[in-house]
This record gives sequence, structure tokens and C-alpha cells, in this order.
Amino acid sequence: MISLAGRDILHGWGKFALTGLGLGLLIGVTLTMAGVYRGMVDDAQALLTNSQADLWVVQKDTQGPYAEASSIKDDVVRSVRGMPGVAQAANVTYLTMQVQRPSGEEARTMVVGVEPGKPGAPGYLVAGRQLTRDHYEAVADVKTGLKLGDAVRVRRHSYTVVGLTQRMVSSGGDPMLFVPLKDAQEAQFLKDNDTIQSDRTRTAANPAFNRPGVPGLLDAVQALQTSSHNVNAVLVQLQPGWPADEVADALKRWKHVQVYTRAGMEDILVAKLIATSARQIGMFLAILAVVSAAIVAFIIYTMTLGKIREIAVLKLIGTRNMTIASMILQQATGFGLIGFMVGKIAATVWAPIFPKYVLLMPRDAVTGLVATLLICALASTLAIRVALKVDPAAAIG
Repeated sequence: MISLAGRDILHGWGKFALTGLGLGLLIGVTLTMAGVYRGMVDDAQALLTNSQADLWVVQKDTQGPYAEASSIKDDVVRSVRGMPGVAQAANVTYLTMQVQRPSGEEARTMVVGVEPGKPGAPGYLVAGRQLTRDHYEAVADVKTGLKLGDAVRVRRHSYTVVGLTQRMVSSGGDPMLFVPLKDAQEAQFLKDNDTIQSDRTRTAANPAFNRPGVPGLLDAVQALQTSSHNVNAVLVQLQPGWPADEVADALKRWKHVQVYTRAGMEDILVAKLIATSARQIGMFLAILAVVSAAIVAFIIYTMTLGKIREIAVLKLIGTRNMTIASMILQQATGFGLIGFMVGKIAATVWAPIFPKYVLLMPRDAVTGLVATLLICALASTLAIRVALKVDPAAAIG
């Protein structure tokens, strides 16, 4: 029995291969979109894992430093350390900003203020050393493009890169730059020099702060204006065996702050911050699926129209409709397999080039293969209907 699918592949392999290549690139884009979403989720989970925290203590009635603004006093950490079940607690600040590389180029970076050796500091290095001084040193993620010994400018000061770490990113995929906490507080919370000078002038002109009978009051007020004692969060590590929810409830009850566990922070980052992006990616995947189905349907339909006479001959010699339909289905399945292989290879090759992390998971590939074969099978139904309506008399007409 003549196989129409095999005959097309042998005698029209060029057109068949080019069509499969085009479909494959479309499938590659689809797999990449799924990988972008997986990468966003992995970035969010990496952010939480790298913080080495079991609890996040943040400003009351806020959702924490990763989702919205949070500001608490840096002396809160002392009372947190005294709570039952707390092993370690450390202040931390987060500030996403543009930092200047030695070449003069700017890089989007999350500047993290940490206390060396405590939660929030980079857990491991790929080169160099950890922060040891209170000022003007930095540990950078390799994705920033910085190298050991480079000088990077943050606000008014320059920092020397003494260590390099890897896969330390924000929930948005921006690489991290770790600096001492005091420097980060100054960079985030302090005003520029001109603003400070204007505030000092206004304060000195205010009789309430510049009283002749109260010496030192004006200096004290102005000192408060040029110092910062705020942080974005306190990262807490628990002692073994202590339930996170129990310690979190105690902190909220006695310290008048908002406290999140790992599960609660994951819910904020993944279910809330990434939700809109996930829906948008889902829309793109649906559109790409429809476009893929339309392409396969058009190609199979066109090829079937070009074989009307052969199909009529098959019917004339007694070939069953089921056999003819299976031949067309085999052709569509062949398109799908070629397209998927091309798409998987393409996605694997160009994924590392993307600015953000693209995570290609095997289960997504399996799902993509099944979806491709189903789309190709559904797309072939139009061609099958045309083939089954062919009149055997057309073979001799």
C-alpha cells in the first residue's frame, strides 16, 4: 500500500523540512515563554533561599521589602534577638538602582545592606572574600559584570569589589551588590547635600528648635536630619525545633510589627507579584498554540489538495477511509515531531542569551511535546474531511 506521508517525505523532503523548521522556531518561542515564567518563579525562590531567613520582620501593615516599601528602626533587631526561639537576627536593606561600572556603563542592580556573617549576607563566594570592613567594600553577583578590584559607585561613594558570588538575584532577576549596612542606610535613606543644607537652614530659622535658653537643641535636631537609623526588614533564623508560626505570632503580638514565614513570603512573591506576568505569559502561550494549529492545518490542507488524484485512485482500488485518514494524520504527526525537535534545540541554544534567567524544565518539554502532537492531530481534521469527500471517479476524470 502506498503511504502518502512517506511519499511526501521522500519526494518533497525540502518543503517538508522547511515547514518543520518554521513550526519548530514557533515551538521554540513557546518553550522559551514557559521557561521565562519558570525562571521568574526560581528567581523569587532563590531570593528567599539566599536570605537564609526563616522569618521576615517588616513594617506593620505592609507586605515586606520585596513587594512594597517597608521601614523600621534598626534597634528593633535587639528586641527580636531576645525573643524565645530566635537563634539569629540581622538588619537588612534593599534598594534597586542603577550603579555605575568602571567602564562608565550603568547596570540595574539591587544594592543590599547586610551585617557580615549574619542572615542576608551572601552564603558563598566564587572568588575573593566576604565583607570585613564597615565601609566602602562590596560583594557583587557575577551577573553585574563586575570583577575583583573594580570600583563601583553607589550614590556619593565608591566601593571596591572584594568578592564575587553567583545566583544572588532579586525577584525581578536583577543581580545583587552587597555592601555594609551603614553604607546602605546612607545610600537609601539619607538626603543629598543640597537638601540637607536647605533643611538645616529651615530648622535654624524655626524658633521652636533654635531657642536661646536651650543650648544644643538645634545641633541635636540637625544631627537627626543627617543620620539614618531605618532598615527595610529584620531577617530571623530560628532555633531547631521551634515552629515558625508560633514565633511569628509572638513577635507580632509583642513587637507590633508584621512577620512573614517562608510560606507567606513565597505566596507574596509568586502568587501576587508574578501573577500578572503569569497571566500575560499564559495569553502568549494560548496565542502561539492557535497560530501553530493554523499553520499546521494550512500546510496539511494544501498538501492534501495537491494529492486529490492519488487519494481518488486509492479509493478506486478499495482503500478504506480509515487508512487514508491515518496517512494524513501520520503526516501531521511528522510535522509535529520535527517541529518539536527543532524548537527544543532552538530554545536550549538561545535561553542563556536572554537577559533574565530562563529555566527549561523536562516536564515542560514533555507537556510541550504532548500539546504539539494534539494540536497537529486536531489541525489535520480539516484535511481529512476534504480527503474523505473525494470522489473515486476523479481518478479517471
